[in-house]
Amino acid sequence: MSDSGQGQVQPQLLRGLAIAWAGIVALVSLCIVLGMGWGLRAGQGPLLAARPSPQASVVPGGEQETLLGDQTLPSATLDASPGASAQPSLAGDLTFGYGIEIHPQQAGVEFSLDKVQELGLGWIAYRVDWAEMEPEPGSVEWVDLDTVIVAASAHDLKVLLKVVSAPTWTRSVTTAGKNGPPDDPQRYAAFLLQIMQRYRGAIHAIAIWDEQNLGDEWYTAGGLNPSGYMDLLIPSSQAIRQFDPGLMVISGALMPTGRDDGVTVVDDFRYMREMLAAGLLDHIDCVGMKHIGFNLPPTISSEDAFFGELPADTRFVGPYDATNPANPHHSWSFYSTLNGYHSMIVAVERDTPLCVTEFGWASAEGIGDPPSGFEFAYDNTPQLQGEYIVRAFQSMHDGGFVQLGILFNLDHAVGKGGLAQSPDVLFSILLANGSPRPAFQSVQDMPKLP
Repeated sequence: MSDSGQGQVQPQLLRGLAIAWAGIVALVSLCIVLGMGWGLRAGQGPLLAARPSPQASVVPGGEQETLLGDQTLPSATLDASPGASAQPSLAGDLTFGYGIEIHPQQAGVEFSLDKVQELGLGWIAYRVDWAEMEPEPGSVEWVDLDTVIVAASAHDLKVLLKVVSAPTWTRSVTTAGKNGPPDDPQRYAAFLLQIMQRYRGAIHAIAIWDEQNLGDEWYTAGGLNPSGYMDLLIPSSQAIRQFDPGLMVISGALMPTGRDDGVTVVDDFRYMREMLAAGLLDHIDCVGMKHIGFNLPPTISSEDAFFGELPADTRFVGPYDATNPANPHHSWSFYSTLNGYHSMIVAVERDTPLCVTEFGWASAEGIGDPPSGFEFAYDNTPQLQGEYIVRAFQSMHDGGFVQLGILFNLDHAVGKGGLAQSPDVLFSILLANGSPRPAFQSVQDMPKLP
């Protein structure tokens, strides 16, 4: 090859090398940028979108899977470190939440949640029966809960789970018909962790147990002891706050009964005072409470009712008559119970809000004769039921110290013939055939103020 030929080839070779080098640099830079972006996303941990598509599904596998939109990821990739929140914290946010409890096994989840949307409510509450879900160790039956959570996300609803009833294999003291906590509170906390892993980002509040002042719901060797409940609450709250600080922690709601024998029931005010003395408010974001309304309007105190301001034609006075030395007792009145809880919180110089995880009024008309103990349902017409519910929502909103109000209930009557299965059907705002009672229209028409 001549010298002149070499002079022509060398510039061409250099230009080719330069172009190739520029391409390599550009490719490496692009990989670095993409890698950084992927790393940032991965550092957040897998999030369950607040509104997955209706086609989203949960793949069987319990704690081995977590729902992510329409994808499924192994839970091994979850970041359970403190501060790894999947959502903004609801604690301290006093925007009032309007909600309702559902039990859609008969009605169907889509039917029930469509009705919730028709009502214009933003929250649902759902009872999680651990004993039913895990009858044998390590074999959790997720199907029903999966269906509810995926559908609630698709309907853009916030979810409160009330987690109750430990399996018998976790308890050394059992008897038929009585629920209770596990002997080892860490077992309950571990079950909550499984729930949080599976539904991260799609649940917004967890109530730690329910009605722990009743012997039928808290059957243990230690009896109805608030310190025993605190032994369950503290590790459970710690597990929730470590895994997802955005989840609202609610204490189990006590049942107001007007009785206090210390064995079958402890008065809810006495129980609450003992929990407060044990440091309850250091471990929760919201104090759970409930009230079934009986036959009083939501703005009348037990004192006013006892001293002559009962509604006209009231037939039921139950234990709240002149022969009861405890009268006038707060448990008869939604107003007295609600404000009594708030006063106890203020008395310990705290401003922790209330979450009313269950309230409502029973009406027998169109349902059937109520069982013993529920005769107060005769005094509430379907129209009064709706009026009282709306007034209760309004009073909770306007009071400024209630964060969440959950109406009991939407659909417990659907598919059930009469009262054979449960008196809960008296509180339902849908009839057995799924048609609305007057209370449904009342709630639908009610303004939902922020």
